[in-house]
Amino acid sequence: MARILIATDAPEVRDELVATLADGDYELWGVDEGRRVRRAVAELDPELVVLDAHIGTMGGIACTVDLRLEADAGRLRPTRVLLLLDRRADVFTAKRARVDGFVVRPASPVLIRTAVREVLEGGVFIDHSYQPVLAPVPASSVALGVAGAAAPEELA
Repeated sequence: MARILIATDAPEVRDELVATLADGDYELWGVDEGRRVRRAVAELDPELVVLDAHIGTMGGIACTVDLRLEADAGRLRPTRVLLLLDRRADVFTAKRARVDGFVVRPASPVLIRTAVREVLEGGVFIDHSYQPVLAPVPASSVALGVAGAAAPEELA
């Protein structure tokens, strides 16, 4: 049974995660402040920490960096981290913090379960839903040299 620490100060996020993960083979624990994450990880030794990016006292990205620094210094066992993002703009920072996975909300329960399973199995989960859908560039725009259109060699 995998032990999962859920860190969020939003009751609706906690309730959603508990409802989504309760039917799995998981032991769920929770904290409601970012500054409590490190201590909870040290005491519980969870296989996964699911962090809300915008938890009040210390955001999810800051918590991830803290966990990584503590593990790098040998003061904590390395812990897998899944980050729940609210904005596409946070993806870059989440990657730089060395998260093991991230989901951009709103996310379906199926996506969350998939992300949790993937990260627990040692993989990396990247939610590609944050990426914009790119419209194809009409060939006539390139051929006519329309302002702002990419030259053919730039498309390769």
